[in-house]
Amino acid sequence: MGGTVTEPGRIWTVGTAPGILPFVSHAIALFRRPLDFLNSLPAHGDLVEIRLGPMRAWVACDPQLVHQMLMDPHTFDKGGPLYDRLGALMGDGLVTCRQSAHRRQRTLLQPGFRPARVAAYTELMGEEADALCREWRPGERVDVTAAMMGLTTRVTSRVLFSDSLDAERAAAVRKSLATVVRGLFVRTVVPMDAPFRVPTPANRRYRDALVRLHSLVDSLIAERRQGTPRNDLLGTLLEAERRGDGAEGLTEQEIHDQLITLLLTGVETTAMCLASAFRLLAVNPEAERSLHREVDTVLDGQRAPGPEELARLVHARCVVTETLRVHPPGWLFTRVTTEETQFAGRRLPRGATVLYSPYLLHHDPASFPEPEAFLPERWFPERATSVPKGAMLPFSAGNRKCIGDTFAMAEATVALATIAGRWRLRPVSRHIGPPRPAVTLGPRSLEMICEPRQRT
Repeated sequence: MGGTVTEPGRIWTVGTAPGILPFVSHAIALFRRPLDFLNSLPAHGDLVEIRLGPMRAWVACDPQLVHQMLMDPHTFDKGGPLYDRLGALMGDGLVTCRQSAHRRQRTLLQPGFRPARVAAYTELMGEEADALCREWRPGERVDVTAAMMGLTTRVTSRVLFSDSLDAERAAAVRKSLATVVRGLFVRTVVPMDAPFRVPTPANRRYRDALVRLHSLVDSLIAERRQGTPRNDLLGTLLEAERRGDGAEGLTEQEIHDQLITLLLTGVETTAMCLASAFRLLAVNPEAERSLHREVDTVLDGQRAPGPEELARLVHARCVVTETLRVHPPGWLFTRVTTEETQFAGRRLPRGATVLYSPYLLHHDPASFPEPEAFLPERWFPERATSVPKGAMLPFSAGNRKCIGDTFAMAEATVALATIAGRWRLRPVSRHIGPPRPAVTLGPRSLEMICEPRQRT
């Protein structure tokens, strides 16, 4: 089933993905081989209907369509299987809240992510990256994914809580987040609750991890209320609770939900980006050599970049950006229509689920020649302007764009440059497996060998 719809300046094609099965439909394909399944959809149209269990859904495969959807958040609001599941974890935080609540929440959180505040965080980002470098030994085999999770947990916890999160509680955060992320993906593609109410070991681990995470955040909030005010994001949230200008501040539950949201989105995604970057550099030696030349020149023996050096790390930033293109940690998202609407010429009813995939868009050869090649130079300033609007969406777009995009780019660039200045990470074997999709996309356990670097 399909069709062609003409709009001013564009002819849209609308189709249906083959292989619909009773009861399970496309959920099995999306769970077992999600990237292959997504890459198969553009052959069936710009907008493709699929089935997730009994639910009909549509996948927007064209960057113009996705851009149109993201720039109209009142019609295409946050919602669908992914956000329903995330809402059970995050509550009504900035990522999962509906459009009607978004502006107020973003306004209250924005002071913590202003450019001057992000620049001030650069030093602590470098301190944590340098501390990680000093833990490694020549010839040591390290789990790079776990190391990056530890690094981003420490950075995020210091930004959120200053020094309130000790080593034991930081380890509990890392373990809980890893368990939750693994469990969320299957709960997203299987839109039925019954299988997850069965007390299997996996379901118990997921529930226990949720309880630990929420209890930990509650204890940190309680400790701060009884202690000294701090200039961190928890302090920003508590200040928003106490607003004295007559505006509505954050509630206690909203503070809890925002902290859970920032932990989940601030730790896992950047860790996956960094692990993917080292994986890609290991099999692209020219890109790695270019990175090493830059960090040796810009950092000139310094332990880690400060705000001034960060601005000069052009190639390092391009490596991060190209990693976000090839292996975007946020690889699949959903929206729900708030009213009946025309989309690609197709009438969608109120409550329809529309999916879009940054991974799919980032691998479109019409937008990115040689889409499977890792080419950081495609993001040099003189070339980046050729990328079509809506084709590159690592942080979404419109007024629901990630509030921490500048922070995440700074953190990843600082960590990448600091580590690359000290160590070359070599793969244990010649074959490095593909990234594994869960709620985020990236290598789940990437073992590499540390080799000390000499300046070039």
